Amino acid sequence: MAKKKTKLVIPQHVLEPVQKFLQKELEKLKMRKTLIEKEDPFSDPSRVSDNAPDTDAAEQFGHARAEAMKKLLNKRIIQVKKALARIKIGRYGICERCGKFIDTDRLMVFPEATLCIECERKLKEGKK
Repeated sequence: MAKKKTKLVIPQHVLEPVQKFLQKELEKLKMRKTLIEKEDPFSDPSRVSDNAPDTDAAEQFGHARAEAMKKLLNKRIIQVKKALARIKIGRYGICERCGKFIDTDRLMVFPEATLCIECERKLKEGKK
């Protein structure tokens, strides 16, 4: 007789506070991204191209900083959206690779985690 595979699910009453936290986190990340975009010297409509080396260097540095920050924020936004989607479909807290529960301590520190510690470690070792 074939063994019936049980579906791992975290109870909804446990997920509600996590979902609210992640939704607030998503709002904060989006607001922060908007602020960074406004701080980018290249987005300033009154930007003057006077070819002064010190002005150009400062603008280049400011733009590079803004782009790096936006890249990090975009990554976090995607992670949070993915975690919210996993809550919606009933797969939150379950490792995408092995299907086991992700340790609750890990989820408390990194609520958008999609891999358990072991699978995350294997993934990082594979990239080296």
